[in-house]
This record gives sequence, structure tokens and C-alpha cells, in this order.
Amino acid sequence: MSQVSDASFSEELEKQGIDGSLVLGHPSGLFVLFFTEMWERFSFYGMRVLLINFLTTAIISGSPFSGWGWDPVQAGALYGTYAMLLYITPIFGGILADKFLGYRFAVVIGAAIMTLGHLFMAFDTPLFLYLGLGALVIGTGFFKPNMTSILSEMYKKFPQKKDGAYTIFYMGVNAGAFFGMMLCGYLAEKVGWHWGFGLAGIFMFLGTLQFWFAKPIFGKVGDPPSAEQKESAKQTAATSLDPDDKPNPFTALDTILIVAMTVLGLAYAFNDPLSKIAGLDILSGLQLGAVAGQNVAIIAALVLFFFVVISRLTRYTKVVRQRMIAVIIFAFFVIFFWMSFEQGASSLVIFARDNVDRTLEGNSLTIFNIVNMLLTIVPLALITYVVAKLTKQTYGKAPLSNIVQAVCFAGIWGIAIWMLYREFTAEASEITVSWFSIMNSFFIITFASSISKIWDSKFNPPAAVKYGMGLIVMAIGFGLLAFGAHGIQEGVKVSMIWLVLAYLFHTLGELCLSPVGLSYVSKLVPARMIAFMFGMWYLAIAIGNKLAAILGGEIENITKEYSLSTFFLIFTIVPVVAGILVMLLHPVLKRLMHGVK
Repeated sequence: MSQVSDASFSEELEKQGIDGSLVLGHPSGLFVLFFTEMWERFSFYGMRVLLINFLTTAIISGSPFSGWGWDPVQAGALYGTYAMLLYITPIFGGILADKFLGYRFAVVIGAAIMTLGHLFMAFDTPLFLYLGLGALVIGTGFFKPNMTSILSEMYKKFPQKKDGAYTIFYMGVNAGAFFGMMLCGYLAEKVGWHWGFGLAGIFMFLGTLQFWFAKPIFGKVGDPPSAEQKESAKQTAATSLDPDDKPNPFTALDTILIVAMTVLGLAYAFNDPLSKIAGLDILSGLQLGAVAGQNVAIIAALVLFFFVVISRLTRYTKVVRQRMIAVIIFAFFVIFFWMSFEQGASSLVIFARDNVDRTLEGNSLTIFNIVNMLLTIVPLALITYVVAKLTKQTYGKAPLSNIVQAVCFAGIWGIAIWMLYREFTAEASEITVSWFSIMNSFFIITFASSISKIWDSKFNPPAAVKYGMGLIVMAIGFGLLAFGAHGIQEGVKVSMIWLVLAYLFHTLGELCLSPVGLSYVSKLVPARMIAFMFGMWYLAIAIGNKLAAILGGEIENITKEYSLSTFFLIFTIVPVVAGILVMLLHPVLKRLMHGVK
């Protein structure tokens, strides 16, 4: 595809009412989205890395470091439902934005609700914790799908530049996660939980303001659809169907079954933490013999789900049907990946706190502080450089947005320098539990470009092989943890190098598998069905997240009954088996995909 010059690119943007000033060869609006996503991810991951640790930390009367003393099973049940719902609500938020709100307004609504959620959580009382998590789930539903929709709309006339734009945007995601987990985690564990939860809320609020004040930069991009646009979209959909596709409207029975499975699935999601935390089992009436009522509900929901999917598949033409079956197979295996990978939010947090030797002094502390300083200062300096470039280009058009951005970065620099000074002047220190979680974002930023270049080369393997590689490489990380924890006695702690290496392999596995999934959904599914199949894809991720939290909550029980090494072997063996199976399915998947590369 031919390249477009910066001058013609800028001119075409201005014709669409978008600010034509370019930063690093891309519209200034991309970097507004970059920083909005960065502050949202800062807040999301800053809170996420604290939640399980806070819930399961012992109660210490009157101390700012007092947790709630929950059992990991209880904490896992709550976190699992929260994580599961985070992947369900964006389906509805995207529909509302498409039809009524417009992408920009939906983002603002979502960001405002999430800000309220973080504010609630800073009080860390039961009522406000549940209100906060609920607000974060709802806010994410509005925010998450519509940020990428704005980006896509901004680049719809420049598809050749879209890959680069998404790469930059993805760096914003990881930069936010990196600094959120580092700084919110440090404040929470060194000063008090209120400070960590509160900092997440402050930057969510400032990120919302930064985006709101940047409205002039986007022109009409992301505005609510007009009546003419809605009618045009209908006509385009009616006249541009894939030749192998044919209309397949939902029947009345389909609708009834979808409502039924949704009710049963949500009932399970809420009943799991209710029964384990409050002893309130609202589904006890469904119990069949030894099978708990909530398990009967989720099994019934899955049966109805498969019935609807299979009945709908039979109504498609052969090519479309088989391509959709390929997507479903990929979605099935993605469950096993996220079931293991998302231990980073549950069992690995508990493992880092209770089983990893985090105490440093002398030369070891000095080396760690130098490494930590470089990890903090270098990326922060690079991102600040981008802020300066953006401010230079857009100050005249969106001054308030730039002022808010300057306040954000002044705050981040201040907290980072205070943190580093505090650690450099300490004679001995204990690394925070949350520090290990930043390894995932750091390794993504480090290796993402190299992995993408491999996929663009002649060594690019088929999708099934990438999936298998992702599962097996990630499993190696858990294998290292199982080896490192083998034979340790109670009270003996593991070297931190095992956990760092585990995060390295988890990240390499993620880079093999995660970017591939959504790409293949968009390639294999007819345009008219993309929303439905994306919903199915996110449902698979939601199930994986819920399973991850349930299994992660069993870390103490499995360790007591067997060993810590046995616990990690579960997440070594299962993904390896799944990885081998999906690679063996390559010939079948190749036939089902009918030439899609």
C-alpha cells in the first residue's frame, strides 16, 4: 500500500475537521488518546494490583496497613466476578455508543463513573468497596470499547498508518499499567492502603479532564451518529454482504434462550462471592445431589449457550459456518491461556507476599535501587518528551488539556523522585509485592517490537502454532516457579529471580497469542457478525478470568494438602497439553479457515 506524506496526511485530516498537527508522524489526537488510555490503565492496574493483597492481608487494629483478613478463596471469588464482568459490559457499552451516545461522550461517561468508583474504594469499607467495584465495571463498559473506536474512525481513510497508530496506543496501555502498579503499589504498601487506592482515583479524574478539554482536536470524530449516517450504515450493510453470507436474524427462541443464559450466568457470577463471603446462597434451591446450585446454574447456561451457537451455525452457508467454528475453537483454547496468565492478579500476588524473599540490604539493595531507578526514570523521561511535543503542537487549540497533562506529569515525577530518594537512603528495604507485577508491562514494552517483526518475516507461523507457542511458553514460566518452589519447607522463602523469570515467559507467551485472537476474528467472520463474535471472544476471556481467580484462591489449600510446587504444576501441565492439542489441530483449522491467512 502506498505511503502518504506528512503534508498530505495533515491536509486530509484538516478537511475532516481533525487537528492536522502531527506528533512523531501521527495526528495529535492519537496522543490525546494515548494519554487518556495511559491514565485509565494507571488507575485500573494501580487498583488491581492492590485488591487481592489488601483483602487477604491480616487485620491490624488501627494500622494503615491493616487488611481485611479474608481467605484467598473469598478474595478470589470477589475478584473473579469483578474481572469476569469487566469483559461483559463493554459489549453493551459499544452498542450504546454506536447507536446513541457517540464514542467520545461514551468515553467521558465511562471515565467519570470509573473516577467515582476509585473514589469509593479509597474509603476501603465494605459498602464502598462493592460500590467502587460496581462503578468500575459499569465505567469500563462505556470506556474500553470506544477508545479504540475513536482511533479506528480517525484513521479510516489511512489504513496504511493504522498499524503504527495501534502500536503507539498499545504502548500507552502498558506505560499506564507500569507506572500505576509501581506507584500506587508503593504508596499502599509503604504509607497505607488509602493512599494507593486514592492515587488511582486522582489520575483517573485528571485523565478524564485531559480528554474532555481536548475536544477541539477531534473535530466531529466520535460524535453521536446522525440519522443520515444510521441510514447509510443500514444500506451499506444490506449491499455489501459477503457472497458466502446470508441474513440469519435471531429467532424468538434464540432471544429467549440468550436472556435465560444471561440471567443464569449473572446469577452464578454474583452468587459465587455472596455464598463464600456472606454465606448467602441465592441458588441453593437449584442443587442437584452433590452438585451445588450455582454450578447447576452455570452448567445450564453453558448448555443453552452451546445449543444457541450450534443452531445458529447450522443456518449459515458452509464457508461462513466453518470459519466461525474455527473462531470458536480458538476461543476455547484462549480460556486455558487466561486461566493461567491471570494468576498474576491473584495467586502470584499472594506468592510474592508470603513466599518470596523480598528483603534486600547492602550491595544487593544498591544494585536493585539502580535498576529500579533506570526502570522508572528512562520510560518516564521518554513519555515526558512526547508530552512536550504534543503541548507544542496543540497548546493553542486545547490549552486546558495541556495544563491538566502538565499537572499529571508533575505529580508523577514528584512521586517517583520521592520513592527513589526514600529507597536510596534506606539501609535495608523490602521490595513491594506490587513491584513484581510491573515486569509484565516492562517485558511487553521491551519485546513487543521484536516479536511483531518475527510475525512480519518469512518465519511467521500459522495461527494454531502461535496459539500453541503462546500456551507452552507461558507454561514454562509456571514450570520455573514449580522448580524454584520444589521441596521448600514452611517458613523458607524462594529467590525473587524465579518470579521475575516467570513473568518474562508469561509475557513472551502473551505476545505470541494475545494479539492474534482479535485479528483472526475480524478476518474470519463476515462484517455483519463481527460484533456478535467479538462478544463470544470476550465471553471466553471472561470465563478464563473467573477460572483464574477461583483456582488462584486455592493456593493455600493446595499448598497445605500437597505442596506449593504442585500448585504451580497445575498451570504448567494444563497449558502445555492445551498448546500441543491446538497445534495438532492445525490441519483441521486450516481447512475450516478456507484460505484466510
